Order: sequence, then structure tokens, then C-alpha cells
Amino acid sequence: MLPRLIARRITQGVTRGFATQAKGRPELLAKRPDDVVITFAKRTAMGRARKGQLKDVPVDELLNALFKATLEKTKLNPALLEDICVGTCHPPSPLYISRAAAIAAGIPVEVPISTVNRLCSSGLQSIVTVSNAIRTQQIQLGMAVGVESMSLNPRPTPEVVPAIAENPQAHDCVQPMGWTSEMVARAYNVPRQKQDEYALISHTRAAKAVQAGIFSEEIIPVEIRGAVISVDDTVRPGVTLESLAGLKPAFMEDGASTAGNSSGIGDGAALCILTTRSRAELEGWEVLGKYVTSAFVGVEPRYMGISPVAAIPKVLAKAGLRKENVDVWEINEAFASQFAYCVEQLEVPIEKINPNGGSIALTHPLGMTGTRQVVTGLAELKRRGADILCTSMCIGSGMGGAAIFVNEARA
Repeated sequence: MLPRLIARRITQGVTRGFATQAKGRPELLAKRPDDVVITFAKRTAMGRARKGQLKDVPVDELLNALFKATLEKTKLNPALLEDICVGTCHPPSPLYISRAAAIAAGIPVEVPISTVNRLCSSGLQSIVTVSNAIRTQQIQLGMAVGVESMSLNPRPTPEVVPAIAENPQAHDCVQPMGWTSEMVARAYNVPRQKQDEYALISHTRAAKAVQAGIFSEEIIPVEIRGAVISVDDTVRPGVTLESLAGLKPAFMEDGASTAGNSSGIGDGAALCILTTRSRAELEGWEVLGKYVTSAFVGVEPRYMGISPVAAIPKVLAKAGLRKENVDVWEINEAFASQFAYCVEQLEVPIEKINPNGGSIALTHPLGMTGTRQVVTGLAELKRRGADILCTSMCIGSGMGGAAIFVNEARA
């Protein structure tokens, strides 16, 4: 009964959020001097965890390569930077290694840095953190970064004392993500066949995108140990429904989540430069897009994956948008179980969601994904000549996030 009550409560929120008048769209598209804008948005190529091209590259080395490539590409004077925020989850001493990587890349010691960990939304949180600093006039120019090496820093097992573990919700919020996927599938009746069908969409789209060279528009080549890394090694061509059906459950013997219908674990980094519109115009920097707003929510930890169904209506309501106003959606595919449920509850056309595949095919470096979605989504809007992007993701421990961006670049 409890899952049904949760679903009903969230669905009511969806209805309220989607009923919001679209008075915000003209306002969103208007250009104001104090807008928080994005002048650069790129990512590294991604690598398959423990097997791929970045498997031996620690976070500091990956960040250093991205910082160097960004400064070279943009010709930005790094002394102009006023703050950097790095979203990352599991490397030890993340602030120390992030600052060391920045200094070694030629960013002056006078430029401060912070790190943030909101698990799967850490990259988005870095953008929100820098954007809020700009909006409150603490800074005018900052970098937001998302990075993860799941090869070298896999998810540690959270430990809580027995008195806390006795609380059922507290117990659930530290369980493995694969367990939450199976809980969603069982509670909301998402069968294996449906999960594989949604996974196939992701694999097929990503393979086509790779073949067409689409991702080259969002990837910045980085040099690491004398080799140039510029192409994802995570996408598997030739995936079929039959090959997916042949995979064994990954988390429970009688489960439905497999290596083929769950997000991959991988390595990579992404970066956005943000400033005010007036500063960008003064310096002559191209404006790629605009950050509008974001929303974060909590849900029952056991059903962590359904959280975009709560986060998306909240962010749409804040922006004064209807779902029909959104041109491209980047909704993270943590697991096909939760992704299928969210797509069907939100009633968004699948053609608008992850048009070049999502994390099931591309991989999901935890700290990177929230930034990567923005890089990917803005690049797709540019190709389409379209305007509005909504990104969203479920977040470990039972949370969800979503954000709205406006594209200003034209192909």
C-alpha cells in the first residue's frame, strides 16, 4: 500500500506542476544584463570503469588535463576566475586534489576552489553553487566542474551505527543503488521486458550518435600521459533485445536489473564556465546558454529512482513552464526500472528525452553526470535550433534534482 500512496502523492505534484501557466517562457527567453550565462561547456571523452581508456587516471590528473585543455581552447586569462566548484563523490581528500590540479594547470593560487558532493547530482550542484554566487554578486566569473573516477574510487559501503540503522528509512538510504532499482521495479510493476526495451532505446541512440560523430561537438580532447583522449569507449554497438534478454540479473538472483539495462560505471569530467551576461558582452565572450533555476527534493529512500517525478514538476513550476515548453530533456538513466517509470509517469514523449542515448549506454561517472547532461543538452539544442532544456536525475539516499537552462547558441 505504501508505494501506491507515495506514487499518488508524487503524481498529484506532477499534475500541479504541469498545470502551471507558461507565463515564464517569454521571460525565460528575454535577455537581461544580470542573467547567469554559460560561455563554455565541454566534457572529456568517457571511459569504461576498470577496462577503459581512463581506468588508471586519478581524479587530479583528469581534472588537470581538463583545466589545461579549457584554458588553451578558450584563451581565458585564469587570473580572472573568482571561484571554482568541483562536484565529485568518492575520491579521498577531494578538495586537496582539486586545488592541486587547478594550480598545476596554471590557475593562480589566488583563485579559490571548493568541492561538493550530492552524489549523482554533484555536477549539477557545482553549477548551482557557482550560479548562486554570481546571482548574489559574490563573484562574476566561475567554473563549475563534475568529475569521477569510478575505476579508482568506487562507491564505498556506507556505515551507520546500529541505533540509526534501526530506523527503516535510514536503513534504506544507505543500501546499494541496485537494490533500490529492484525495489522500484517490484513496487511499481516494471517488468524485465520493459526495462530491456527502454535500455535498447538508449543503446541504439548512442551507437547512432557515435557513428554520426555527434559527441565530437561536446567533447574537448585532453592529453594524458602523451595520449590524446577524444572518443568515448563506453558505447557498445550492436546491442539487441535478444542480447539484453540473455544477461543475468546483476543485484539479486531473482531481479530484473542487469549490466545491460543499468547505467554503466565509468570515468570522466565535464566543465562549464559561468558569468553574467553583462560581463560576457564586455569581454566579448560567446554566450552558449543561460542557467534559469533548479530544484532538489527528497523521496522515500527505498524508491530513490522515482524522484525525477517529484523534482521535475517543482522546477517547472519555479520557471513558470509547462512540460510542453521543454524542447529537450536529459533525464538520467540510472536504471531502466526507474527511468521507464519516470518517463511514463511524466508523460513526456520519449523522442524528446535523451535523444542521443543516456547513461545506460554512455555510462554514469557519478560526479560528472550532472554537468555532462548540461553540456550534452545544450549541444543538442544548438543542433536543433531549439530553446529550453530540462535536466534531471535521481540521487542516491533518496533524493532527486532538476534544472532549467536556455540555449542561446545557433548552429
